[in-house]
Amino acid sequence: MLDQEPAADEAWGDFAVSEDLVLSPLHKQASMFALDFDGLLEIPLRLHEDLAKGNGGQAWPAGRVLARYLLLKKRDELKHCSILELGAGGGLVGLAVAVGCRLDNAVQITDQEPMLELMQQNIALNGLQGKAEASVYDWGAARAENVPAYPDVILAADCVYHEPAFPLLQQTLGDLIGPNTVCYFSYKRRRRADMHFMKVLKKTLAVEDVLDDPDQAVYARDNVFLCTIKRKAHS
Repeated sequence: MLDQEPAADEAWGDFAVSEDLVLSPLHKQASMFALDFDGLLEIPLRLHEDLAKGNGGQAWPAGRVLARYLLLKKRDELKHCSILELGAGGGLVGLAVAVGCRLDNAVQITDQEPMLELMQQNIALNGLQGKAEASVYDWGAARAENVPAYPDVILAADCVYHEPAFPLLQQTLGDLIGPNTVCYFSYKRRRRADMHFMKVLKKTLAVEDVLDDPDQAVYARDNVFLCTIKRKAHS
């Protein structure tokens, strides 16, 4: 049986709980659930969660925030874009876009090797073969052949959590964000290091808060933030 998405008045319940930075796989059993983002998806997205190979196997709050925003505000804009998701985990954001937008190109969802099987499983679970492709992409490493040099759109949700990876994430964003690339970036601020990372990022890239999300005041109370990242005009 699928765990259905909470009712509208409970839709932000996830944001009321502060999750631990390191969550033992024993704390949550592998499960399957469905999300329609309060009717934004005609066909609900089904996701398998499994923390056995890492915390990326869970759908975290910032990913739900980003997916909901894209479905609400960016459907038409994304239709003709090349789209790459970084740190996809199970693929929540990229697969929500693949289900909800009539895209010309397959969404590329990427993460480290332990997440590959879960990404592929969720693609198959939703019948998205040909509409989404999963691959391994380690931050700071050479770009994989299937990853476009400068994607039109980069999706990154809940990528700010492991401090040693911050320089690699910054390098990867710098490598992939071209003159016409926009990165939609959501994260939950958990500690001072997260704030420092965003300050460092602003030195090399143009970071702007998303201001047209009607749900912003709700998730901001739980330290979840949504912004765009672009190349600076002079670079």
